[in-house]
Amino acid sequence: KEEAIILSMTSQERKNPLIIGPSRRKRIARGSGTAVFDVNKLLKKFDKTKTMMKKVARNKDLQQQLTGNLGK
Repeated sequence: KEEAIILSMTSQERKNPLIIGPSRRKRIARGSGTAVFDVNKLLKKFDKTKTMMKKVARNKDLQQQLTGNLGK
């Protein structure tokens, strides 16, 4: 489902999800065979992941914990 939504986006929309307004969300939902709700859910998930990655990038201790556990 998520892959279908992403594949229904233009390359510009994939690079910058902030440009995806209501009409684009409808188009993406129609193109992916999903509901607008599903498109919104994926965009929120992306935003949360982006926010978390920024926090990890700023927190050196957390980076060490995450990368240190990979080798074990």
